[in-house]
Amino acid sequence: MVTVDKAVIARLDKGGKHFEVLVDPELAYALKEGKSVSIQAMLAVNQVFSDASKGTKSSEDDMKLFKSDVFSAAEEIIKKGDVQLTAEFRRKKAEDKRRQIASIISKNAINPQTKLPHPQERIENAMEKARVNIDPFLSADQQIPAILAALRPILPISIEQAEIEVKISAKYASRVFGALKSLGEISGQTWGSDGSLVAKIKVPAGLKQTIYSKINALTEGSAIIK
Repeated sequence: MVTVDKAVIARLDKGGKHFEVLVDPELAYALKEGKSVSIQAMLAVNQVFSDASKGTKSSEDDMKLFKSDVFSAAEEIIKKGDVQLTAEFRRKKAEDKRRQIASIISKNAINPQTKLPHPQERIENAMEKARVNIDPFLSADQQIPAILAALRPILPISIEQAEIEVKISAKYASRVFGALKSLGEISGQTWGSDGSLVAKIKVPAGLKQTIYSKINALTEGSAIIK
């Protein structure tokens, strides 16, 4: 468990009320990235506040907005709210994500003129020249399509594409469709009368397994992927 003096504040407004929790910045960041994290280990204090800096606890009536315990409420606050990370922490995480993205592109992309891969350093230099903005909270696969588009005017680059088809039940369709648009190019979509969705999406071939995992996580494993 993180100590109070090393914790940061995560904030969320819900139902006209303000909620805060004190959290470990590294674990909170990991949770927002979609990783599995122990909520109990992440909290400095097992309490939800209306003002953490003053130690003012949220009332029992206000906590009914979450309809669950402190740990579930804290998880929602972090996932949906804003974590007050320091500028240095954000800079470091953005730089880590930049290197991760450059590594993925280097392993999956080639120079179409020479048919040879681009070294990671060349990718990183091109990203800097293109002034690519890296979001430390978005996964690498969500950012790669836009980054490739920014790199193409600067660097001859192509990446093998794969087309996958996903069938999503009505329960998850709207949520997953929003995610699909950020993961690749949607080449076809059919909405069923029951609200279900069948969509085809073009994605970098090297990211197929990552994207499969993300879709399965969003649908609790109920998606049919071809």
